[in-house]
Amino acid sequence: MNSANPSGEHNDDRNPPRIPIPRASIEDTGLPLPTPPLPTSPLPTPPLVLEHRVLKALLGAWALAACSAEETAAVEDHLGGCGACADEALRLREAVGLLHPPETLDLDPALRTRVLQSCLSHRPPRIPVPSWATPYDAETARLDALLQDIGDAEWHAPVRLRWFDGKERTSRRSTVAGVIAHLLTVDGLVAVTLGLDDPLETPAGTATPAARTEAFWGAAHVPPTRSVRGPWREQSHSLVRTVAFAGGGSGRLPVPYGDFELPLRDSMLDRAFETWVHAGDIADAVDYPYEPPSPRHLHAMIDLGARMLPSALATRRQAGLAALGATPHLVPAGAPGRSLRLEIEGLGGGEWLIPLDSPGALASPDREVAHVALDGVEFCQLAAGHVSPEEAAAGQAGDREAIRDVLFAAASLSRM
Repeated sequence: MNSANPSGEHNDDRNPPRIPIPRASIEDTGLPLPTPPLPTSPLPTPPLVLEHRVLKALLGAWALAACSAEETAAVEDHLGGCGACADEALRLREAVGLLHPPETLDLDPALRTRVLQSCLSHRPPRIPVPSWATPYDAETARLDALLQDIGDAEWHAPVRLRWFDGKERTSRRSTVAGVIAHLLTVDGLVAVTLGLDDPLETPAGTATPAARTEAFWGAAHVPPTRSVRGPWREQSHSLVRTVAFAGGGSGRLPVPYGDFELPLRDSMLDRAFETWVHAGDIADAVDYPYEPPSPRHLHAMIDLGARMLPSALATRRQAGLAALGATPHLVPAGAPGRSLRLEIEGLGGGEWLIPLDSPGALASPDREVAHVALDGVEFCQLAAGHVSPEEAAAGQAGDREAIRDVLFAAASLSRM
């Protein structure tokens, strides 16, 4: 049955109702689309025109990069044609360079110490590291940061270990990895004293640092590689942890070095000194910037060297390598004797009176016979055997024989 629609049209199944379609858009017509209007570019800004006196007054701001873009363009355009202003601009730029010297991208070597001091000033550690062990902690951390930065191939870069054998400078060829192995084995002397494991598998007959190093190198089936960093790093951390738990009283424990011994507190300073020296050797080999220790730590290292000089003088005299000077016999312990004033300038500076006639003699300013002045880093390089006594740029006054003995004694503190 069909029904009529409201419009009166008759629909059936064969003629369904038509649904109106939307009004055609321009895309549906097939006609070409209208061309959109081209974007209008802003009119160029006319160059800034300024008088000569104004441009000259802007030179200071231009040198400091404080001018606007338009002023900068006007000044630089003017400098191309005005020689007087160009000369003045050059002088101002050089002056700005002096006010703002370029800063290195390398971290300040004292940054770690400052950060730790700042942290500890707010909350002291429950187990503090003794002050005599902090230089070793700092220098091993600095060397570890250097090792982290170098590539695999650089671990095999040649390094020459240098020292003074009592008569002349000598050296031994190694690699970066070989130097870390050397530090590992000699630090092992301290580890054994503290009851830690010895890095040498067969330590018998290897009491001296040189013998221990040669034994470690000789026992290796292949030359040391970067894998030696892990044991060295772990051992250095263990040493610092152990002395922290042991407390300051452990500083009197004797650490044997074969033909002599040092108390633990001095041995940790000695290990810090050698870590810095050999880190410098490695840095030179891989072209890496490396700075001296912080002044406080450097002063402690210099103080150790100054305190060891009287014994080194006595050893050289017994070996016939030093002059007796004006005193034919060594003075008794505790008696006043001749002395030399050692003045260290710059980083870690200070003054020390060195007894010349006996390790136990009393150094007295009234019996001062000579005065030597050295830079702090240069004194350390002398004590490390990296600078010969003849090459040390020392300010000297007084007994030349005594001065020569002390400089040679300082160099003889070095060892492999």
